[in-house]
Amino acid sequence: MAKIQSVSVCVARVPLDTVTSFATRTVSARDYCLVKVRSTDGVEGIGFCYVGSAGGRIAQVAIEELLAPKLIGQDSLRSEGLWHEMYQESLLQGRAGSVMRGISILDTALWDLNARTAKLPLYKYLGAFVADSVPAYASGGYYLAGKTPKKLGAEMASYVKAGFKAVKMKVGRLSPREEEVRVRAAREAVGPDVHLMLDANNAWSDVPTALAYVRRFEAYDPYWIEEPFGPDDIDSHAKLAELTPVVVATGEIAYGRWYHKELLDKRGAEILQTDALVCGGITEWKRIAAMAAGYGVIMCPHWFHDLHAHLVAATPNARYVEFFIDDQVLNFRRLIDKQLKYKDGNLILHQTSGLGFDFDEKAVKKYALTPATPWTTIK
Repeated sequence: MAKIQSVSVCVARVPLDTVTSFATRTVSARDYCLVKVRSTDGVEGIGFCYVGSAGGRIAQVAIEELLAPKLIGQDSLRSEGLWHEMYQESLLQGRAGSVMRGISILDTALWDLNARTAKLPLYKYLGAFVADSVPAYASGGYYLAGKTPKKLGAEMASYVKAGFKAVKMKVGRLSPREEEVRVRAAREAVGPDVHLMLDANNAWSDVPTALAYVRRFEAYDPYWIEEPFGPDDIDSHAKLAELTPVVVATGEIAYGRWYHKELLDKRGAEILQTDALVCGGITEWKRIAAMAAGYGVIMCPHWFHDLHAHLVAATPNARYVEFFIDDQVLNFRRLIDKQLKYKDGNLILHQTSGLGFDFDEKAVKKYALTPATPWTTIK
């Protein structure tokens, strides 16, 4: 029986070509923590996560000093047990944030390793619900210098022209009146039959302020309002959900099944955007999705379409994958050697084993924080 032989970890900082803003932050570069988990049979699985615009080394240190040592010499198929042992090891330092992202990265790499060993695409290894493709929405609508509502509308319309039947834009940075102008421009550009998602990125701190915006948006039939409040303000999410017909969606930086249970119990979201690379990995994401199904709540995971296409394809109560057509914002695609293709608003699933792609080692070396020796290996 093959065992886990080594874990290699690296942090790459990839600059954005254009400084980009959303409701609460402005971003000029993104840090990604990358891992490779190798078995004694010579098979390698990969994991990764966005770990902020700075401070990516925090996740790397957690992997090097807390988490990876728990895996060496272990059977990779014992994924539930390994998840539990990593979580228990990091109780004092983790349970959320960069340490939980470290667990998520390693857990994903284990699933990729096991699927590659079985010579199956990850979504089939997980138990496929669909055959070969999954619905996606085109994500964009960020704030850029000189980007008028008319230009925003043109961007949203370009996604529809590319075949997408759902699109997403940012809101919450400007005044309610100015944001209404932007939302109206987007709706007029995409037409009445396209799902238009609105993402506030934790813009508001109280329900009255949120309502001042959302009431203006209601006339344009948004499919959801995303992350209206800070992630830990579950009660405000629930209150807003009672006061508007617009569906509340959240969960992209939520962690663990216990947080999600409180969110579901309080009806703080009818759509969960749980990110497997944030919440605790594929192992924890599957638990959360199964729990959400019992509440009649659907999963529309956040970011990283390269992974989440597999999870949506294997989950009955999952609906959409968030997809970025270019690498302007989700520039992780510069670090991998194969991209997902799309057709008629659907992502075409990889049919090669595991995730279906590998890191582009030349790109990793180019963007690594330590380019001379990008990878640290724990054996």
